[in-house]
Amino acid sequence: MFTVGILTASDKASGGKRQDQSGMVITEIINSLGWKVVTYLVVADDTDQIKNALLSMCDTQRLNLVLTSGGTGFGPRDNTPEATKAVIEREVPGIPEIMRWESVKKTPRAMLSRAVAGIRKQTLIINLPGSPKAVRECLEVILPALTHGLEILNGQTGECGQN
Repeated sequence: MFTVGILTASDKASGGKRQDQSGMVITEIINSLGWKVVTYLVVADDTDQIKNALLSMCDTQRLNLVLTSGGTGFGPRDNTPEATKAVIEREVPGIPEIMRWESVKKTPRAMLSRAVAGIRKQTLIINLPGSPKAVRECLEVILPALTHGLEILNGQTGECGQN
């Protein structure tokens, strides 16, 4: 079982003006896998708040996976990729690349995503979109490989090749 943190970056949701539907979708999917959501936070679209939450989930809680939602677009308050880049030690470009690749088949606006993914210590951080529909679609794309990646990251397996 993997431990998971969910971090939603949204001024409206953090201010109580909107319900965090994307975070609920992530929770539903993670629970269906039998993984454990340890932390679920909603913060404002503020770089320092996002960075501090990510650092806590990676360094203090030592979660296996952190999934962020929101803050990956072109808006002036969309700061999630910058906060993520500030804390990761190694990028994992294939994850956001495949999410954009598959998502653009549904909407050309998917190419506007600035989402990133990376590793801090033994925690994988993945930026997801803010839309509940897009969150579900992106997780469907990456989940088949995610278990193996987390097993490698945590030393549970070392083989990537398939026979």
